Amino acid sequence: MTPLVIAALGALMVATAFLSGLFGMAGGMILIGVLLMLMPLPTAMVLHAITQMASNGWRAFLWRAHIRWRPVFVYLIGCGLALGVWSLTRYVPDKPIALLLLGVTPFMARLMPKNLKPNPDSIWQGSFYGFICMGLMLMTGVSGPLMDTFFLGGNFGRREVVATKATCQVASHLTKLIYFGGIIDQAATLDPVLAAVAIAASMLGTTVARRILEAMSDAQFRTWAHRLITTVAGYYILYGSWLLATRASALAF
Repeated sequence: MTPLVIAALGALMVATAFLSGLFGMAGGMILIGVLLMLMPLPTAMVLHAITQMASNGWRAFLWRAHIRWRPVFVYLIGCGLALGVWSLTRYVPDKPIALLLLGVTPFMARLMPKNLKPNPDSIWQGSFYGFICMGLMLMTGVSGPLMDTFFLGGNFGRREVVATKATCQVASHLTKLIYFGGIIDQAATLDPVLAAVAIAASMLGTTVARRILEAMSDAQFRTWAHRLITTVAGYYILYGSWLLATRASALAF
């Protein structure tokens, strides 16, 4: 990549890390969509994994006093099971399917029956969500929308949501890095300069967001988080549908 493109990606990573640092969500969802437009899916997944590990790892460190460790350990059980299953198939989706899944996920999560309200402290729910979220991570690059719904359904304050989810996400993105960087047949490689820019940009955006999160109320946090996720998800549904329609039209001719 040219220095100009790397600089533009660095600026985007600062902005998306800021969003994730503020709401604990959405930034990674925006970033993977842009990366999928610019590069092959395995490469986009590897770069996204490195960026999100830096962003979430730094966020978890900044809010370490608010991490709820029980949900983290239970979530990791599901992640491990999912990696084992996906390693047998080595499935890699194409871009339109990945984008559509990316957009549909938040709406599917919200359609769950009210009597199945997410409970982050439940062992079986945590393992189940860990398995499903990790599967989505390996298909779309993110599992944030579903994980957001899971943690927002519990009795967590905004700091606990951000800190606990960030810790889970570090493990999720590490698993994704292992899968797309070494397990699949078309494993990706990455420019070390771009990787360094991604790490620095993610830490900067996360740090800047901290003060604003401190000033928000829990009600404001939840309201704006839901609005942001809905807007971004709607865009990916439209974009993924357009790619599928364009491909179908090209094949017809």
